[in-house]
Amino acid sequence: MTTQSLNQDTPKTGFSWRIFGPGILMATAAIGGSHLVSSTQAGAIYGWQLAIMIILANVFKYPFFRFGTDYVYDTGESLIAGYAKRSKAYLWIYFILSILSAVISTGAVTLLAAVILGFMLPAASIGLSSITLATIIVAVCWFFLIAGHYKLLDGVTKWIMIALTAATVISVFIAAGKPTVMSADFVAASPWNLATLGFIVALMGWMPAPLEFAAITSMWTSAKRKTDNTTHKQGLLDFNVGFLVSAILALFFLALGVFVQYGSGQEIQIAGAAYVDQLISMYTNTIGEWSRLLVAFVAFMCMFGTTITCADGYGRANAECWRLLKGESEISSKQVAFWTTYAIGGGLMIITFFTGQLGAMLKFAMISAFVSAPIFGWLNYSLVKNHKKLSFGMNAYSIAGLLFLGGFTLLFLANLAGLFD
Repeated sequence: MTTQSLNQDTPKTGFSWRIFGPGILMATAAIGGSHLVSSTQAGAIYGWQLAIMIILANVFKYPFFRFGTDYVYDTGESLIAGYAKRSKAYLWIYFILSILSAVISTGAVTLLAAVILGFMLPAASIGLSSITLATIIVAVCWFFLIAGHYKLLDGVTKWIMIALTAATVISVFIAAGKPTVMSADFVAASPWNLATLGFIVALMGWMPAPLEFAAITSMWTSAKRKTDNTTHKQGLLDFNVGFLVSAILALFFLALGVFVQYGSGQEIQIAGAAYVDQLISMYTNTIGEWSRLLVAFVAFMCMFGTTITCADGYGRANAECWRLLKGESEISSKQVAFWTTYAIGGGLMIITFFTGQLGAMLKFAMISAFVSAPIFGWLNYSLVKNHKKLSFGMNAYSIAGLLFLGGFTLLFLANLAGLFD
């Protein structure tokens, strides 16, 4: 037990809603492009066939996310601090990948939020491009984070996420109760070919979230442990609830695509703002036309919350890496402000490169997240295994996860290189 652990007050063992925090924050970040776009598209195009890939991605990423919570309660430190103690090489690997992921992921979720905002305000946004709307969004995000108003907004976005969850679950049950109308000439498409591999990898990339969020979540968990004096059992409950909710909701979004669009004969828009219109229509076709703007607002606020969570998480994680590399005792507010600004500003620069290409931007971000996942998974597994002896079951589970993530990554890269042509 660390000195820090000994100095803490006796943990409160009773149940309290106050124990929830980092797990819900991770779920807020997770329910973004992977759920709203990729999962619904997967259901609309391939029906239930890709449900197995959503399940497998969540199952095999689980141990590497969980290691973040376990490590914090075992040591009192975040995974990032653990990387630094293990080896500076570990810390540099995470830091380099994280500064790249920060701009890619933040840019992608910001662009999706901007496109939904443009859908909400068609009259007011005449003459306003996606870049302009994205600039407005990141400016507001930057203000909330730098001015320290994030906690207030975070409380609101959690309720918005609950509203989106409720709307999705209700829509799925209503749609499931309606008779299925299949187009007479509909032919089911198969995803089990190399041509679809990129779509599958993108689907799994942010499922439930980019794997570097395990280290980010461990920082939130470390702070939560210090302020609320939670136990390991309570921390795992928070983590498991957030992880499970995100995983189940991915299947609900898939179901929405299946029940509303699959086999209908409607052309599915893979890229661009046109799919946002189809996405909102999935809700209005089941709940009612009256809900169009309400659902769009809820979806926008969900993505807005995801944007803020990403910028805050990457900003704090990169500031922590920089602190440890410089050997400083604690993170300064200036460092957090700098790396938060970097994530937001860099994300906006990425958006300018993908102007008018929402689908391409999201796919690029999700594929990047999946390709880097085996590295982040190995960092977490190696760190925790070196810290304590894992049970036979958890060790085998982790190795299976690394093989799954690594195998799919190698298959995708080999196909991208044309080795199967």
